[in-house]
Amino acid sequence: MEHTIDDKKLERIKQFRPIDDVFFEVLADDAAFCQEILRVILEDDKLTILEVKMQKDVRNLVGRSVRLDALCTLGDGTFCNVEVQRSNNDNHFKRIRYNASCITASETEPGTLFENVPSVIVVYISEFDILKGQRAAYHIDSVVRETGKILEDGMKTICVNTKAKDGSKIAELMQLFTQTEINEPKFPIFTKRMNEIKHSERGQRKMCEIMEEYVEEAKKEMIQEMLLQDISINVIARCAKMDVERILEIQQDMIENGQLQMDERINTRGR
Repeated sequence: MEHTIDDKKLERIKQFRPIDDVFFEVLADDAAFCQEILRVILEDDKLTILEVKMQKDVRNLVGRSVRLDALCTLGDGTFCNVEVQRSNNDNHFKRIRYNASCITASETEPGTLFENVPSVIVVYISEFDILKGQRAAYHIDSVVRETGKILEDGMKTICVNTKAKDGSKIAELMQLFTQTEINEPKFPIFTKRMNEIKHSERGQRKMCEIMEEYVEEAKKEMIQEMLLQDISINVIARCAKMDVERILEIQQDMIENGQLQMDERINTRGR
């Protein structure tokens, strides 16, 4: 028999907005939803989506992984990575470049001719005006400075934000990302998807599962930070309320991914 969802969790679910990572993960796990928003953002009414992979891990050439919010495969084979970002505390364009390079490396078979390397589009949705130009969307291309010619190198970046209200259809769509409830006939799939998650038992339970995963992920990040600070295994285990064996597993994963360099003496210290 399933347990009833407690009132505190239901209240948290009510307060989530599409711009929130934990909510977007559930919201975008639907090809029809992603297709509706990308048709607007990419300004292509005939765009189709073949597949959506949520919170996909991709590795670069030395093994370090990056977590993507939603990786969509478009009908023409192009990969479109949709990211939501609330914090303005990092170099966003280097993050975009890094993520796109990881996708390219991960999705390209060895020996592939460069002509056949897959194209990548990054749609970066932020709660702030990333270029401060009071525009809802910015299209960023590779441009030859001397001639102004745009190079078709298979990489496109579109930064959209919820801050600027310039009267465009993209701006209308972006306003939905800041709302806790939606009833917008212009975006019927967005509206339906929101209601399914917020007001059905199935959607609420899925949200609870994802919230628990985020708590575990936050705990794991805390442990990784403590390992980087060379804090002993036993101290970390007590602080995190975890078994020493689990801390050692996280430590080993960090070593294999190149996040941590440790000799045998440090690796076993504090056991």
